[in-house]
Amino acid sequence: MTPVIDMVPPAGLDEFLTRHGWNDANISPVAGDASFRRYFRVNSATRGKAILMDAPPPHEDPQPFLDIAQYLTGHQFRAPEIYGTDLTRGLVLLEDFGDRRMREHLDDHPEDESQIYRAAIDTIVRLAGTPAADAQPYDMATYLREVQLLTEWYMPAMGLSCDANAFDQMWVDALAPLASCQDVTVLRDYHAENIMLLDDGEQGIIDFQDALVGHPAYDLVSLLQDARRDVPPQIETAMIARFATARGLDLAAFQASYAALGALRSLRIMGIFARLCLDGGKPKYLSLIPRVWGQLQANLSHPALADLRAACDRFLPAPTDEALHRMRSQCSPSR
Repeated sequence: MTPVIDMVPPAGLDEFLTRHGWNDANISPVAGDASFRRYFRVNSATRGKAILMDAPPPHEDPQPFLDIAQYLTGHQFRAPEIYGTDLTRGLVLLEDFGDRRMREHLDDHPEDESQIYRAAIDTIVRLAGTPAADAQPYDMATYLREVQLLTEWYMPAMGLSCDANAFDQMWVDALAPLASCQDVTVLRDYHAENIMLLDDGEQGIIDFQDALVGHPAYDLVSLLQDARRDVPPQIETAMIARFATARGLDLAAFQASYAALGALRSLRIMGIFARLCLDGGKPKYLSLIPRVWGQLQANLSHPALADLRAACDRFLPAPTDEALHRMRSQCSPSR
């Protein structure tokens, strides 16, 4: 169940802020996400600004975020500095990266796309060359759980069906060649809404608590096949080549892996957006599905995915306005 989050400050906040030297601070809500996590901006006349993450147990556990933040900062990546924690309450006080996200900046300044995407690619080039974090593997079982988001949520809501077991097996076959390259930290949500443009000219990374150890192409897909904005095809092509060249990879083989993981991510996102509507009362995400479906089609056009394309052509038609309207009509009340 996806919650609707109230923005009443968490219990014990005053004591927490006082303990960490922010007792004179004012707080105000910051837009959050589809989880139980909440965010507040903390503004102190003496300490400056910070962000409070409220990740209340048992629904949330801030420890994975803290672990990956420590890993990233320890390797000189720009993740938020941690100012204080209370794991019993699920409170984390962290560095405020401001409000200038990559997405809005590029919407207003498309002339900066090449420069900013190059910098974002260079970050994950360096991440791929860094010893992997102590995180769970992005293994076949995880891949299949993501495929099943489509068959369990999206397809029934659209009045579609398929042989789910056979579809899973097709994905096992398609993703098996990637098994030998599952050795880098994968942030998983590395896209234009989770990259902050900082005042010092660097890019800050947020929303990495779901990081796993997996294939280096995955974060490229997250960045270059963005569900929320159109990345120009020439930028996508150039950035794939930039990454492969920097890492000394065979471009053709890397493009095949990129297409397979891109198709997987597209299915996962379509399933998540359907679940957010049906279970979470958030129909706004349905408007993004046509873009994601288009990305799916582009990935399935790769010759290595011919069998998957044939299967999807049989049971996964384009999401028409009428079909999305039917799904919207099934949307649960907002909670």
